[in-house]
Amino acid sequence: MAITWIRNVPAAAGALALAVALTGCNDSAPAKGGNSPSPDATKDKSSFRLGEPSPLQDSMLTTSADSKYTVTPTKVQMGTAADLDSSGLDTAELPGPRTPVYVWSTLAHKSGKTAMKIDEMDNSLVIRTDRGDRTKAVFVLMGDATWPNCPAPDSEKKLNAGESAKICTAFLITRGEKAEAVELTQGFSGETLEWPVKS
Repeated sequence: MAITWIRNVPAAAGALALAVALTGCNDSAPAKGGNSPSPDATKDKSSFRLGEPSPLQDSMLTTSADSKYTVTPTKVQMGTAADLDSSGLDTAELPGPRTPVYVWSTLAHKSGKTAMKIDEMDNSLVIRTDRGDRTKAVFVLMGDATWPNCPAPDSEKKLNAGESAKICTAFLITRGEKAEAVELTQGFSGETLEWPVKS
């Protein structure tokens, strides 16, 4: 299954280059849970409503190993083929026709002495489609992609404990498929969390 990684990197020269990684994903069955928005109360849940925060996540970096954060997907919107055509991406680099999906999230650094970069807190987000495909965010190797009403997040921005940021992330899924859920992977041993998307 194709996974397209996405992150904007300052332009070094000319046209945009898109890096596409091919990898496999493991399915994870969601568990039922309650409706409490508290991260502590949701630590044993794996399925959430949009707007509910994830349980506390541990930083994966040794430089900020004491830090914890939450991810809260709040809105998911399907884009159009026209959005992709006007994005500035070289679509010849894509493995077939794609359609963008936009996910708005709130990232919150809850505790820890070291400031955390935004890209550490959102790099485990995944879109699952109605056909079971999973894709990560678009990774722009050179240049910037432009999406309507979805400005690229400042990946290098750091948040101190107690600070949060609202960001929009673009994903590319196979044209004809629909976004079924936003997922947050929790490493090799952690259960995948999901926020189903209601159409």
